[in-house]
Amino acid sequence: MITDQQVTNAAGVAGLGSPNPFTISDLSRVWILCDVLESDLASVRLGEKAEIRLNAYPDKVLTGVIGNIAPVLDPNIRAAKVRIEVANPGLLRPGMFVNATFFGKTPEARVKLPATAILHLHDRDWVYIPQDGKKFRRVEVTSGLMLGGGMQEVSKGLTAGQKAVANALEFQNAAEQQ
Repeated sequence: MITDQQVTNAAGVAGLGSPNPFTISDLSRVWILCDVLESDLASVRLGEKAEIRLNAYPDKVLTGVIGNIAPVLDPNIRAAKVRIEVANPGLLRPGMFVNATFFGKTPEARVKLPATAILHLHDRDWVYIPQDGKKFRRVEVTSGLMLGGGMQEVSKGLTAGQKAVANALEFQNAAEQQ
């Protein structure tokens, strides 16, 4: 695939005389560069796997291997560049944005809900959980990453197996009208 072209229509044949008129790249394997905060570096190790979620294709999950961790931090954002090497199924293109998930030594259980179950109100995140009978209680949660399939991670405020209203905004609007 041609990933850079120094020849333009205006240059014509004369442009072909430049040392590198075209850059041809093999995109069957690509590098993904991530900024990993200083506080998270302890859980990132060479050779470990990472999950890649593409902003353009949120339902696709790719797996790559950490191939390099930069020895120097970017002083502006206090992060190191981490390179993930990934087999490209034809979806990845230069310049795309992705989210990478690194797996540290200690796995953590997280709750996931439909993203619509989380109500963003006054710079906080809330969910409605059933209480006695037909009553519901609003509980503050700490939401995490957006996951594929319209799901979102919840890191605090709910436990696994706990039920929540699937569409918090619709539920709140209906409750206010009564």
